[in-house]
Amino acid sequence: MWAAVVPPKEFFGIVYDIVRQHGGLCIADEVQGGFGRTGNHYWSHQNWDVVPDMVTMAKGIGNGIPLGAMTTTEPISEMMAKKIHFNTFGGNPISMTQGLATLEVIDEENIQQNALEVGGHLKDRLLELQEKHELIGEVRGMGLMLGIELVTDRKTKEPAKSQAADVMERCKAHGLIIGKGGLHGNTLRIKPPMCITKDDADFMVDCLDLVLDEV
Repeated sequence: MWAAVVPPKEFFGIVYDIVRQHGGLCIADEVQGGFGRTGNHYWSHQNWDVVPDMVTMAKGIGNGIPLGAMTTTEPISEMMAKKIHFNTFGGNPISMTQGLATLEVIDEENIQQNALEVGGHLKDRLLELQEKHELIGEVRGMGLMLGIELVTDRKTKEPAKSQAADVMERCKAHGLIIGKGGLHGNTLRIKPPMCITKDDADFMVDCLDLVLDEV
């Protein structure tokens, strides 16, 4: 999900089957997509109806505090208990306290539902923006995990690498900080704080509209 690419519904089921046929473990990386960011589910892998053997998580779990975690099945846990492993900063009580508080806020303030509603509003507005600006080749993603792929030609999908960098820098001048990623660095990564409002989303789109006119 580095560039917010959304695979077909059957994709991960096929991948999981292949991995397990060869004796491998299926690990779901929920560092970015977890804790309700994709809207419909708490974990992003649930959007593809798969059950991983292990789930890794960080970032959103602590709302900025250095914190990471991993959960797995009992058989794997039992095997790991027989091995020597350590973590220099593992079990820090301050990090644990903030992580717990973050999880409580996600539940109490319906943050997942907010990601679904505001994310849907934001995506709809970005799709409207796509109709106006030829530079936007695709708007994709789920909830508040979106990507805007910039291209110089919608038919050939030629990456608009320099334009993406220009858009990112110009947005800063207007008070909006966004990132970019993807294999060619031409995808604007829209992954804002999950507590944002529709007004915040509108500001973001209006700013991008202005900047794309400039570019």
